[in-house]
Order: sequence, then structure tokens, then C-alpha cells
Amino acid sequence: MIPLYEAIEIARPIEACFRYVADFRNTLEWDPTVLAAGKNTPGPVTPGTQFALVCKAGPSKLSLTYEVIEYTPWQCLVLVGTCRWFSVRDTITFEPRENGATRIHYRAEFQYRFGLEAIARRQVAALQEMGGTSIARLAVALEDENPAPITHKDTECKDRRLTSALACFTRFGYLRGRQRWLPMSTDMTGKHVVLTGASSGLGFATAVALLEANANLTLVIRDATKVDSMQTSLEHQTGRRAGHVKLADLSLLSEVEALSASLLARGEPIDVLINNAGALFNHFGVTSEGLEQSIALLLLSPWRLTERLHPLLKDHSATARVINVVSGGMYTQKLSCSTLTMSCDQYKGSVAYARAKRALAVLTEQWAERWQPDNIAINSMHPGWADTPGVQDALPLFRRITRRVLRNAEEGADTIVWLARAREADQVSGKLFLDREPRPTHLRKTTIETPEERRQLTVWLEKTFAELSLTRET
Repeated sequence: MIPLYEAIEIARPIEACFRYVADFRNTLEWDPTVLAAGKNTPGPVTPGTQFALVCKAGPSKLSLTYEVIEYTPWQCLVLVGTCRWFSVRDTITFEPRENGATRIHYRAEFQYRFGLEAIARRQVAALQEMGGTSIARLAVALEDENPAPITHKDTECKDRRLTSALACFTRFGYLRGRQRWLPMSTDMTGKHVVLTGASSGLGFATAVALLEANANLTLVIRDATKVDSMQTSLEHQTGRRAGHVKLADLSLLSEVEALSASLLARGEPIDVLINNAGALFNHFGVTSEGLEQSIALLLLSPWRLTERLHPLLKDHSATARVINVVSGGMYTQKLSCSTLTMSCDQYKGSVAYARAKRALAVLTEQWAERWQPDNIAINSMHPGWADTPGVQDALPLFRRITRRVLRNAEEGADTIVWLARAREADQVSGKLFLDREPRPTHLRKTTIETPEERRQLTVWLEKTFAELSLTRET
């Protein structure tokens, strides 16, 4: 047996440290030997939970399976990792210190097979150095003092050409970006998140990740028949359920008003509002309120909901956040208020979707400027090309062509989660993000709107809503 020992002290509560370390998927963020990390078993981390790691071993790779053997919250974790050549027992203990700090003791005991221990003993110094580096990086991850997000130079170069910019939308773009992400250890205990469109796709993946970060969720979905199955699935994956589920068809402004009134009456401050609900309608349709359904759901709904919930967002002790989920399709369209609502003979679903998302991105920039004194960070993001139920249903041909490069829902949702959770994400406002980097809102000069069109957007929204309200009254 070859033992290693390291200890660090972190100025963070013991619960937050324990939760982060216990999820061994996070080793990808702090152990430089880890190339990939995933969880093999569903549910929260408990005895029996298994993780799969791929690690560097000189010029080759090793696949290890880790199993949690002991799990005593806020006190002790024991995991055993096995591969063909050796096994390792990691014992991690947590000790509360003065002023809310935490001391972490990390012990690793290696057992080698096939007579390899004699060779390994000659490499003890290298093993100790590797362990020291890993624990030092764990300390940095838990300190959670990342700088404000920036756009890297090579990303700027890729965004200058349409083809290379589009390549960033694929799963390969996600994997490329992930290589330089900073750790995300921020604990969301006590944070209230309102998330729309949570029953599937990006929204469900976001809900899972935020529950794992210990956030308090209010989920908004349309279909009452999905509430029980959604909550059961969330509990199966995370051990937790959403604190509140609200039913609302967000294509109907009357239901947006009712949802807003309910949340305002409850009076619980909102730390994060995520406007994710959406759909691409291939065929022209009008809501029961007389609005074209794409513009109602994708633009008027998030505009009205965010405006109404402003009192629950402003004047927090910490910066509140609004995250608007847009689409890479918006890069094909220019904002024009006169064409936001399409007639039946003009209608094309992908165009209507893209125009609404373009308008929402512009609205994000306007809110960021207007609400800066209210301590609210407002950003938009697009998920790249993700293989969600919406894409499967609405864009089957696109999916058949691109399916080998599509992201999964978790990869598409990552930047939503990062914008909601990471401490550094509230240091910028009014930006569009992809893979945790600010990106340009236009890839072609022909789509840049005029200042007058930007000014007219709010006028158009208010006028449309006023006309709808007048119609309802009469």
C-alpha cells in the first residue's frame, strides 16, 4: 500500500464544501489528471453511488470506477476507485473551523496489482507532487473567486467567420470551450430560482443541475399531467423536488398575468429568473387571445413576465439575475417591429422563431441598461445545437443532418446553469453567452438593427399588450 495525505483550509461553510467534493464529477474541475467524469448511478450521492473517470497515465489513459463506500454528511466521505492495474481508497474528512471555515483532510491509499507496487514505490515523489497539485486546485475551486468572464482571442477569431462560428454551436464547440472553464463550486442554498419551460429538454436539465446545487426552485410548466412525472424524475435524479410548481400556458398573456400576480402575492424575492419556455411552431396559429402564437410565447410572454416580476428582483443584498434563452437562429434575422407578427400567407416557423429571439436579445440589452441601478444582471444565452424534444419535433430534417454533432440537453443547458449559479456571472450584464463566454449578437452586418428600431421595440410591445388588454375588456 502507498499512502498519500494532504490538507487544506477553506473559508467556506462545511456544507458547501462537502456537497462540492462529494460529487466526484467535479474532479474534472480540480484534478489535472482527469479527462472526463460522469455518474453511473441516478439519484443523489449516497453509499453505492458510482462515478466513472477517465484519467491520464503518462501517454495513455485509464478508466476508473469510483464507488461511495461511506457517506456521512458534513463529516466524512470514503470512495474506492478501481481499474485494471490498481485500486485506491480515498478518505475525505471535513472539520469545522472558527469563523465558518472548513478544514479538509484528504487521504489516498493505493493498492497495486500484478507486482506493480515495487515500480510505483519508485514513483512516490511524483505521486505526492500530483496529489499536492490536485488538492491545491481543489482549494482554488472551493475559494470560488473566479474573475469576470471574458471572450478569448481564439473565440473572437472564430466568430469573425460564419462557418467557424457555426461550428461552435456543435458538441465539438462545447468540448472545446469546456477545456478552459473555471470551476463552478458556488452553493445555491437559500437562492430562489423561477424557471419557465421546465418539464423537458433544456429546462429539465437546468432544473436537475440547480437542484443539485441546492437551489429552491419554482418551476413553470403548461401541462398539468406532467407535474407528477416531472417531480418524480427530479427526485429520482437528485433526491429533491421543486419547492413549487406553477401551471401556466405562457402563450396566453392572461395566464402570464395570473402567474405574475401569484408570485407577487407570495412575495418571495427572486434571485434568478430564467425565461426558457419556448416552441418552434411549423404551422401558423393564433392563440385564443388573437395573437400569432410564436410572438406571443417567445417574446411577449418573457417581456411581460420579467417586467411584472421586477419588484421581486430588485434591491437584493446580492445581485439578482435574469437569463433569457435565445437561439443561434436569431443570427439570420434583423430586428424589424413591422415584421415581428407574420400573417398566415407569410408565415415560416423557423423565421418567426428567429425574429422573436432576435427581439428578446435586444430587449435583454435594453433591460440591462435600464435596470443597472436596481442591482440586476440581465444576460441572454443560446445553447448551440442541442438535441432536445423541440428540435426532434419541429426540425426533423435538421436533426437528421446534424445529429452526429448535436449537444445533449445537459450540454446545451450548461451556460444557463452557469449564468444562474457561478459567482462571477453577475459581474456582466447585457451580454449574449455561448459556452460561458460573451459572444457577438450579430455575425453579419446585414442583421444589425438601427437605433430607431431598437427604440421602437418597447413601444411595439407596450402597444400590442395594451391592444390585447382593451380587447379583453370589451
